[in-house]
Amino acid sequence: MSSVVAREVDGALIVDVLVQPRASRAGVGPVVGDRLRVSVTAPPVDGKANAAVIEAVAEAFGVRRAAVSIVRGEAGRRKTVRIAGVGRAALVKVGV
Repeated sequence: MSSVVAREVDGALIVDVLVQPRASRAGVGPVVGDRLRVSVTAPPVDGKANAAVIEAVAEAFGVRRAAVSIVRGEAGRRKTVRIAGVGRAALVKVGV
């Protein structure tokens, strides 16, 4: 199994994700290549998918939505997200 690209920077976890918009159900995982898959039911229109990604990641890692931000890739499926207040150990919680 491949490992997800994740690093800790200034008390936050930076994770590369691959977004699957318009999925039948929302969820986080499994790892695809070197990225964590985030499935969302929202379409990739008017930032709806980005908002859904933030919500799905926050729920999976057990943090508030305000602790999750998209650092890179707002207009594409390949994104980098920052999750404040968690470390690499949190990846085990989501099954990575």
